[in-house]
Amino acid sequence: MTKRVLIIGAGIAGLTAAAMLAARGCDVTVLERQAAPGGKMRHLAIGDARIDGGPTVFTMRWVFDEIFAACGTSLAEHLTLQPVEVLARHAWDGAPRRLDLFADIQRSADAIGAFAGPAEARGYLAFVARAKKTFAALEAPFIRDSRPSPMALVGRAGLGGMGRLLATSPFTTLWNALGEHFQDPRLRQLFGRYATYVGSSPFLAPATLMLIAHVEQEGVWLVEGGMHRVARAFEALATAKGARFRYQADVTEILVRNGRAAGVRLADGEVFEAGCIISNGDVAALGAGRFGAAAAGAVAAMPRARRSLSAVTWAMHARTEGFPLVRHNVFFSKDYAREFDELTQQGRLPSTPTVYVCAQDRGDDDTALDGPERLLCLINAPARGDYRPLPASALAEAEAATFALLARSGLSIARNAEAEILTTPTGFDALFPATGGALYGQAVHGWSATFARPGTQTKLPGLLVASGSAHPGAGVPMAALSGRLAALKVLQNP
Repeated sequence: MTKRVLIIGAGIAGLTAAAMLAARGCDVTVLERQAAPGGKMRHLAIGDARIDGGPTVFTMRWVFDEIFAACGTSLAEHLTLQPVEVLARHAWDGAPRRLDLFADIQRSADAIGAFAGPAEARGYLAFVARAKKTFAALEAPFIRDSRPSPMALVGRAGLGGMGRLLATSPFTTLWNALGEHFQDPRLRQLFGRYATYVGSSPFLAPATLMLIAHVEQEGVWLVEGGMHRVARAFEALATAKGARFRYQADVTEILVRNGRAAGVRLADGEVFEAGCIISNGDVAALGAGRFGAAAAGAVAAMPRARRSLSAVTWAMHARTEGFPLVRHNVFFSKDYAREFDELTQQGRLPSTPTVYVCAQDRGDDDTALDGPERLLCLINAPARGDYRPLPASALAEAEAATFALLARSGLSIARNAEAEILTTPTGFDALFPATGGALYGQAVHGWSATFARPGTQTKLPGLLVASGSAHPGAGVPMAALSGRLAALKVLQNP
């Protein structure tokens, strides 16, 4: 008998599950409240320019190679990828010197040595070796597998794995671990920023997040057509395998019969029935009752205090001068501890934020462009968009501080209000309800936070979850792995 599966949401996890299940003969329908696939992987239109307004980095290519291969095709048949040599360019508030990190480890070590001295270069080499070991220790028993408890993780690692797990320093903060390798505070800032990749503070997140350094070192790619093209490629793959997509289909209730999920109801009253449902929304929406009271107990509610960071973003089509931009650029504030205290303890926008600028018409070449270019400027923000929106005065102060820092670093942007799109935590909450604008699910603060993310299976039979807010974590490849785990769970169950 053909399994009928409903997938709520066409984010990357939902798209992955749809493609894998359809490829194995399941009857798959994807219901998406927006007009296009992608979820956070969205395109923003400014005139004829299409700007990535969400994830901007493509890593862990092996995840996508494996998913497309499992569907009987190859990633190369659907996407054109270009590896970058410059992973990111870094600058510090008003300082004249910059530091590039490269895909080549020794080239990065040489750059760090020239920037901060030979001892820091040696510290970097030790750090990347440690990051590699951390990734190796966690890949099979945690990242690729269903969510384990701490004891189960030890069991999966085996007798010889306990030492490797302890070597990942789960009880040490990332910031303190970085102090074991770097004396220069600028380098602690640079590598501490990896905590923000999962919406967390480097002063509270565990040192295990250093594995992100290894992930980037394994390769960062540019996607021809932008990151939204990834979502379109998955949509095309799933459609080719027989999955159906319904857009602007707002699911308001998960129907429960005889103690199990049995279907969904849309806002217009239309009902879809299926033997299995995968929720690709943020798990916070499920726990908050956004899909009805009957399904609310399927996962634990998300306390506001545990939310990951949100953001304020400016998507722009503008001319730039001065600073030689590459694709990924980071402009650091002078006081990182104060910045994260304001974000996580005071629940306010930083007085002097660190700014990420993605120059989407550039790669490794930092030659000035003749004409306007596509930019996404981002600062971190507290995820309180649903209950305490940022006042206009705070947003104005943050905007002034953001672009003043860029100017002090030599980057001049010819801004035009008609060629900009601002998104705040309140805007992100509207896109992703019940999150307050949190973009990464639950913050990874403390050693046990990773185990607090729900696994694929919920307390409600017939209902699974798959998203960046579920196991194994936030980010495009991790969300894809979550979708794969959900698909495998469906296929394993009779």
